[in-house]
Amino acid sequence: MELLGSDASPFVRKARVLIAEAGITDVPYVQVTATPMGGEERLNSANPLGKIPALVRDEAPTIYDSNVVCRFLDDRAGAGLYPQERLWETLTLEATGDGIMEAAVGIVYEKRLRPEELWWNDWFDAQWVKVTRALDGLERQWMSHLHGPLDMGQVSIGCALGYLDLRHKDRDWREGREALATWYAGFAERPAMVATAPE
Repeated sequence: MELLGSDASPFVRKARVLIAEAGITDVPYVQVTATPMGGEERLNSANPLGKIPALVRDEAPTIYDSNVVCRFLDDRAGAGLYPQERLWETLTLEATGDGIMEAAVGIVYEKRLRPEELWWNDWFDAQWVKVTRALDGLERQWMSHLHGPLDMGQVSIGCALGYLDLRHKDRDWREGREALATWYAGFAERPAMVATAPE
């Protein structure tokens, strides 16, 4: 097997953090080019949607979508990052992190792929409102879970916050969210997070 991805993608980073946390050593990471306008042929032939991450398997169809890839790898390794005793909370927290990523990536793609005179500022604002509502919800309701045993909900949130630092530094997501910022400062120091941090 091999994991196809790109360093800057927070969705790929989720899978790479899981691989590191689970101690998986037999799934090499291969960088590919992926864009909404069409990625490289190696990726498109593995995943017809042209999206990353994609987990290429020997003699079996490629698995794609970060949640599917992570569930597969977690199950295969027996890592327990989707714990049954708090499964629905873990999945909801993972979905929250993924939603933050989707909105933040959407802003980046809009600016990168469309001419500036066609940028839709109301759409930018609407995407950022999704991000801020999610961050406020984390600060208000989810800190006890974030401070609990490691699971994929925490990994997703950590990768989402890392992406905000990478692509949206000017928006200062930490303002007014001291508990979340403090949690992330510690979480970002995990070896798996350090090893997968985009430059």
